[in-house]
Amino acid sequence: MPTTEALPAIRRIDTDRDDLCALEVVGHLSRADLENAYGLLEAAYLRHDKIDLLLRITLYEGFDWAVAFDRTTIRGEAQALRHIRRYAVVGGPVWMRTVIGIFGPLTSVKTRCFDGGDEAASWEWIGGKPVDSG
Repeated sequence: MPTTEALPAIRRIDTDRDDLCALEVVGHLSRADLENAYGLLEAAYLRHDKIDLLLRITLYEGFDWAVAFDRTTIRGEAQALRHIRRYAVVGGPVWMRTVIGIFGPLTSVKTRCFDGGDEAASWEWIGGKPVDSG
């Protein structure tokens, strides 16, 4: 029986390193999706003081702007600055790469953006690889 529930826009990608969190963003990000992402990151922070993060963005359809400035998002961003060593972004809209390019150098997080077709290079740069969870 088909379900009418939408799939989450943020999905975990299994990796070959326990201190590498990889997420895929597909579609429109809601408040629940962002809370899910921060929950996944917080679980990684409990296991490791410092982690690397790879974010693959495909078929991006935007996000709820009200969430961008709420308490959960601000708290999640502050935690990320304390715990993330390297941050690779694969794909996504041009404006997102521009924002990361401007603000990335202002933090201690080593950040790099890759075109969607350069995913292999992003995994090499972050020092890990995806693993088949099936």
